[in-house]
Amino acid sequence: MIYEPAEDSFLMSRILEKNIPNLLKKNSDLKFLEIGAGSGIHLETAKNLGIKLENIFSCDINSEAVKHCKNIGFSSVKSDLFDKIPKIKFDLIIFNPPYLPEDSREPESSRLVTTGGKKGNEIILRFLKQAKNFLSKSGKIFLITSSLAKNVDFKKLGYKEKEIGCEKLFFEKLFIWELEIIV
Repeated sequence: MIYEPAEDSFLMSRILEKNIPNLLKKNSDLKFLEIGAGSGIHLETAKNLGIKLENIFSCDINSEAVKHCKNIGFSSVKSDLFDKIPKIKFDLIIFNPPYLPEDSREPESSRLVTTGGKKGNEIILRFLKQAKNFLSKSGKIFLITSSLAKNVDFKKLGYKEKEIGCEKLFFEKLFIWELEIIV
C-alpha cells in the first residue's frame, strides 16, 4: 500500500512551493532528500520548482513506493529512515512521517503508513537523532507533526524550530516545522 496524498501531503506541498524558490536563490545546487516518499508528490513538487533531478533523492520503507518513485523518474532506495542513504550532506530534508499514536482498532495493513509508535512520535524521534548526520551546516528539515501525538522537544534533540505551517482538521491539528541544527 502506497501512502496516497492527503491533507498532510497537500500542506507539505504548499510549504515547499512557498520555501523552495527562496532556498534555490541562496543555493542553486540544493540537495533534496525526502524520507518516506510514498506517492512521490513532493519529489514532483521539488523538480517542478527547479531542484535539479540529479539532486533529488528519496527513500521509503515500502518497496512498492520505492518502485513507484523510480518508475516516475526519481532516485529512490528502500530504507528504514537513513539506513541506506548515501553519506552525503543534504540542504533540505523533508519527512511526512507516520505520526499517529498506536490504535489497536486500525487495520494492520495501514499501520505502517500512519502509526508513529505507541505515543505517535517514536519514528520522529529516531528520524531526528539520525538526520543531523545527513544535514548540511546551513541545511533545513521540514517535518510534519500532529496534535494527536506526544510533543517533541526539538531543543533537547539539538534543533532550533520554527512553525511554518499549520492546518486544523476536524479531529487534529497538523504542524510543519522548519528545523535547523543548533550550533
